[in-house]
Amino acid sequence: MSPMHIQIKPKSIAFGSMESDITGQQDAASQRTGDHAVFDLHDAVSALHNNRVKASELLKASLAAADSPSCEHVFLRRFDASAMASAAAADLALSASAPLAPLAGLAVSIKDLFDVAGQPTTAGSKSLADATAASADCPAVARLRNAGAALIGHTNLSEFAYSGVGINPHFGTPVNPVTLALDPTPRIPGGSTSGGAVSVATGAAWAALGSDTGGSIRIPAALHGLVGFKNTQRLTPLAGAVPLSFSLDTACAITRSVRDAVLMHGLLAAYQPRPLRRPLRAMRLAVPQNLMLDSLDHEVAKAFEQTLVRLREAGAQIEDIELAPMTDLPSLQTQGGLTAAESWCWHRNRLVAREAGYDPRVLTRIRRGATVGAADYIDLLQARGRWIVRMEAAMQGFDALLSPTVPMVAPAIAPLVASDSEFTATNLLLLRNTTVVNLLDGCALSMPCQDVGQMPVGLMVWGPATTDDTVLGVSLAIESTLAAARSSSGR
Repeated sequence: MSPMHIQIKPKSIAFGSMESDITGQQDAASQRTGDHAVFDLHDAVSALHNNRVKASELLKASLAAADSPSCEHVFLRRFDASAMASAAAADLALSASAPLAPLAGLAVSIKDLFDVAGQPTTAGSKSLADATAASADCPAVARLRNAGAALIGHTNLSEFAYSGVGINPHFGTPVNPVTLALDPTPRIPGGSTSGGAVSVATGAAWAALGSDTGGSIRIPAALHGLVGFKNTQRLTPLAGAVPLSFSLDTACAITRSVRDAVLMHGLLAAYQPRPLRRPLRAMRLAVPQNLMLDSLDHEVAKAFEQTLVRLREAGAQIEDIELAPMTDLPSLQTQGGLTAAESWCWHRNRLVAREAGYDPRVLTRIRRGATVGAADYIDLLQARGRWIVRMEAAMQGFDALLSPTVPMVAPAIAPLVASDSEFTATNLLLLRNTTVVNLLDGCALSMPCQDVGQMPVGLMVWGPATTDDTVLGVSLAIESTLAAARSSSGR
């Protein structure tokens, strides 16, 4: 079997003889094995099982993508040797007709918040440049390694995961490769899992482990036309990860398809997901009219409305609703909310000696927590609990809710680097819709909903805590319906 070759071009990624345009659809980075296109983890594992390709060949293509200009500023450190060992182990299992691990030596990137044995964890910050190597994998990483993943490296992020933009002044900002294929203006990757999203979009990884505190998985997924699933927080251990907010942080993944999101969720949460299995016409869905539809870009509004039309044409029961508790959101976010208070708790002693190593924009947000007293913090926790009860009551009777993941397409990088006020306004708008789900302690999946050739737009499917299987099932049905609609319309 001859090895595959990879060639990076400005508007496409070519594996072997096949090119796949990066246009914001889920086909962001496909590989070809013989006469078969390999798009997601499921396709790759199938190709391995059918002896169409070796894991080492797929990994070689992934590492070549990681070396390409499209992955500039994506990896803070690479784990090539251990990744190749994982792929070799998968090939050995196949040759011996032994059971193949779920991730089968396929490339998975790790956000530089999570401990990887033998590697430092620096959270995208120069203030942790002298961090010692981790003595063991954190639980989330250990579960992926035990599933056979070829861990290819620590990816870049917004420093300490504290923004939805993805700009990092210390190590550079990855350029969104999907939007670059449509428009030459360098645009943001979204944050905070910036490098993880680009690693999946370019073909360097089949999936990316990241975190989501206020949208850090779903925002970059939406801006790249990928899938990002934020599970119920308590389902995946957070030990061995640099914290941002103890109450809101979630360990989860970016993937190329919803079925891959189901797979990664099951591995990270260590259980067998059972997505809701009902036809779309038997699902009852709601679209909140307040807050989440405000100030939408034209491209986002058009893609979202078109998506609702297509789902209704397929028989989906979709109701417009007002979520009255949404009016209380500002009271849960005063003084920076839980994120500022809890990040200040973790950083306050470190700042005594290491303040000079912080991004000033991140430092400003962390310092907001210094003004939150103990009584204020307890009041905030209790207010959140009451708000969750009211929200869950208002959501009863629906299988899931639908909203735009973010209200804008990816903005240009340069203005956000140049202006603090522009950065702050954009960051708040990027986080607005997604943060609702974190405060709810809920779960949500972002999937692409734009047509081919349009800027990526995310559709967010969401629900309250522990409805993960329902949200995943609804998302599978929607993904299938949208794919069929695009196919029939030729778009």
